[in-house]
Amino acid sequence: MTQAPRHFLQFKDLSREEINYVFDRAKWIKDKFKRYETYHPLFDRTLVMIFEKASTRTRLSFEAGMFQLGGSAIYLNTRDSQLGRGEPVEDAAQVISRISDVVMIRTFEQTIVERFAANSRVPVINGLTNEFHPCQILADIFTWIERNGSIQGKTVAWIGDTNNMCNTWLQAAELLDFKVHVSSPKGYEVDVQKANIAGSSHFEQFADPMDAARGAHIITTDVWTSMGFEAENEARMRDFADFQVDGDMMRVADSEAVFMHCLPAHRGEEVTAEVIDGPQSVVWDEAENRLHAQKALLEFLVLGQVSVQ
Repeated sequence: MTQAPRHFLQFKDLSREEINYVFDRAKWIKDKFKRYETYHPLFDRTLVMIFEKASTRTRLSFEAGMFQLGGSAIYLNTRDSQLGRGEPVEDAAQVISRISDVVMIRTFEQTIVERFAANSRVPVINGLTNEFHPCQILADIFTWIERNGSIQGKTVAWIGDTNNMCNTWLQAAELLDFKVHVSSPKGYEVDVQKANIAGSSHFEQFADPMDAARGAHIITTDVWTSMGFEAENEARMRDFADFQVDGDMMRVADSEAVFMHCLPAHRGEEVTAEVIDGPQSVVWDEAENRLHAQKALLEFLVLGQVSVQ
């Protein structure tokens, strides 16, 4: 019997041991890449990338990553395919997964990637949905690990909208045993059910963002208005006005704290230029590490665990 494919639709889809394996492989693959050494474990394999939401880093990192692993990547936009003309997700999954080896989807509702995966013969990766952004958090935590070691027992301060990024940080905290301090305006608090987490043992909510940031090892945020919520922009600008990450906030964090942002960023809104362009910012490392972390993820989902080389 053919083994069912592994998917990465939420951070918790992999076990702690598997996530740590992916981090180890990401380091090995990155080191090899930096030495300009060819590594083609996915030779003659094909990644199909399906986009319903706009993208810069996701497309670049997946397309370049698949090429660097020896495979090829095909870009599909729902506006230019039958998916945009009402073809059922289930039918598209049946066809696309018979022609490719792995699929990445960047779309709106989480149910879309779940329906696709349920009908796919090959691994499916969530490149971003309204609810979760697991590949970004994979890269973010890898960025912390390569600079500072294990994230276990550390504190991440999430400032602002409790969006897909926040939900995924909360899942990662449960899996990898660290703490998340969440500070958001009234009415934007954590929804445990939406985040699909067990409870509040790994996070704490704060009304004052300065309290959330105090002593934290990572300060992170995102735009106040995510894709798909543009109609709420005016109200969000008012509601989040006191939730900007600035120099004062970084100064109450741990002395070795870093600032993270998934990008694109709006300087002067969710973060000041002083912070994102300052010495504690690791946003460019995060952006690059999407490439390396996702290469390790692709290798794992397609080939399983490989012997250390």
